[in-house]
Amino acid sequence: MLVTARPLRVAVVAALALFAVAACSDDDKPEAGRIDVTTMRGAFLQAADIGRAWVAPEASADPQKMVSFCGGTSTPPEPPPGAETVSSSFADEGEAGAQTLEQLALVYPDTKAAQAGQALLRAVADGCAPSVAVPATVTSDKNEPAYDETVEVRELNESGWSGFVLIRHKKYEAKHPGAADTAVAVLTSRNVVLVDTYAIYQLNKTESAAGFESDWQKLVGSVVQRVG
Repeated sequence: MLVTARPLRVAVVAALALFAVAACSDDDKPEAGRIDVTTMRGAFLQAADIGRAWVAPEASADPQKMVSFCGGTSTPPEPPPGAETVSSSFADEGEAGAQTLEQLALVYPDTKAAQAGQALLRAVADGCAPSVAVPATVTSDKNEPAYDETVEVRELNESGWSGFVLIRHKKYEAKHPGAADTAVAVLTSRNVVLVDTYAIYQLNKTESAAGFESDWQKLVGSVVQRVG
């Protein structure tokens, strides 16, 4: 099925218009209850909060680079403009697979700007194809078997934060069995957009990881509850 880019372009243009309204309609008075970067950094989970085998990666993730929303070979979205970013990443790698957690906060000057930022990201999510088939990729720095990946967008509300979550399931071809499950949660409260991504990769498996749903919800919930 051919998926055109026009609906996504229209949605993105509409979301960008919200930025113009947010920028022009407010004065410079700070909002009551505004969340700052220090608060978000302190709310992020640390390796010890997640599990004994979790560690920070050797190279820190670029806070200006987001994860892929649509999966497959799609390009990750650009962070919506106007925000100060703070991020934190951890991983648990073993012989049977790996888990990763990427926490990114977009801290805006006010609520309207944060809502506009989330609208831009929702436009990207709504433009994702529900499923993709990717052929095997062999390059100088990548060797990945062929796989099928599905994408589902759900509404999400957690402890006063609202937004959506993309749930991706990847299944590799039978001769190279493996599976991956990814949850990209995008939640907004006051002047912050939180993008919290949990992924689990399993070798020699064909089904979703047991506990995946409860695990990503627990990780996201822990962060937003710390902020309040």
